[in-house]
Amino acid sequence: MTDGTPGSSPPERYDVMVVGAGIAGMEASITLGDAGFKTLLVEREPTIGGKVLLLSKVFPTLDCASCISGTKTSRVSHHPNIDMRTYTEVEAIRREPDGSFLVRLREKPRYVDMATCTGCGDCEKACPIIVPKENDFGLRGRKSIYIPFDTGVPKKAVLDMKNCIYCMACERACPADAIDFLQVEKVREVRVGAVLLSTGFNLFPAEKKAAYHYGEYPNVVTAMQMDRLVGPTRPYNSVMRLSDGKEPANIAYALCTGSRDLTVGNPRCSQVCCMYSMKQAQLLMGILPTADITLYYMDIRAYGKGFEEFYQQTKAMGVKFVRGRVAKIEETSGNDLRVYHEDTEGRGVLVKSDHDLVVLSIGLLPNPGIATIFTNETLELDEMGWIKMRNETQSPSMTSIDGVFVAGCASGPKDIPDSIAEASSAVSQCIAYLTQMRGLAPSGVVPEQTRQEANGEASSLHREVPVEAK
Repeated sequence: MTDGTPGSSPPERYDVMVVGAGIAGMEASITLGDAGFKTLLVEREPTIGGKVLLLSKVFPTLDCASCISGTKTSRVSHHPNIDMRTYTEVEAIRREPDGSFLVRLREKPRYVDMATCTGCGDCEKACPIIVPKENDFGLRGRKSIYIPFDTGVPKKAVLDMKNCIYCMACERACPADAIDFLQVEKVREVRVGAVLLSTGFNLFPAEKKAAYHYGEYPNVVTAMQMDRLVGPTRPYNSVMRLSDGKEPANIAYALCTGSRDLTVGNPRCSQVCCMYSMKQAQLLMGILPTADITLYYMDIRAYGKGFEEFYQQTKAMGVKFVRGRVAKIEETSGNDLRVYHEDTEGRGVLVKSDHDLVVLSIGLLPNPGIATIFTNETLELDEMGWIKMRNETQSPSMTSIDGVFVAGCASGPKDIPDSIAEASSAVSQCIAYLTQMRGLAPSGVVPEQTRQEANGEASSLHREVPVEAK
């Protein structure tokens, strides 16, 4: 993988590389760092936090999602044992004869100097170009140069060169002189003792369900768009129909959109759709107390701690549950919508119901691209494309490759508590692998050493242990 350039410096060494900085990746990195292992956290997006940052509240407690993720993003960014690399892709991983892994990373240019950018946002205000904002799923725009989140870590601007017109307005507006149009991609190599994959999931593309006409009917939206509409940082002042800006009075949810559906190639349950739909229904009743809300479902799968109570609470609040999968959606006059479904709990006949807004509860799909980066090993996937665990009951989080572990939704759909729990499991197995199979000790700063250094004491715990086994 190296280019063989004479005099080039050897790859930097880490105990563990964590790929993906969502809730599972952050939890794993913090736990590894606290144990004294030098950890490289790689995230392809400009900020860490993953999809949790896009949520308003979490079920079943309705706790603030950003409060949960915010503490972890702060700890990751300040941890002495975590080297955080954002806007960086893992291009290739090769297992070496000694059991370590040689990793090639491709750092994408931000065209902004990270060291001097203060995150003030002046460049964003000066930019004249507006394009759809990915994090808001097209509900509002962003500039060509932008800060992805106000609470993002790192809070640094990034320039999207695909939409840049080179007017230099951002460069003139930047008080820190941080804009650098000459930045280029950088390729670097690192050597790690183990790899932990927490690459998350993809959202089902709702336009693939043609009978629901997402992308054609303006008042058919996805649940992720609705989560942005009900969030405290929502793009508009209230929940509104996209066709005319009116507040909806009759809202329908079509559950299992893209899940348990052979016609779109995903027969698996996505596990979280029932609960996040009920969460949104409760939040909507607080924002629009007079609105009628109906959930069309196949089966309610409220399987976790407090989930059944949350389901009963949602029904008691007045949300209507109709057992019957939505067959198709048609647009009527005034951009209203007609939902066709079978009344499976009644007479078993086809029923037509009118609503002024329909929310598609989209499912979760695997992110199988990670398997292609291993050059001389095979990372096994299951029949659906999720990373396959070696033994779900005896060795959860272990993959088909020794020294490679998986956590969070990379191995299948799961909610936030399960993702965090699986991250802890993966870290335990990763540490056991490093210490028992390869005889490695932590090479980072251990908690006792941190205390002694803070008190000015000499530490006897610091050990410069290379990644390779001696």
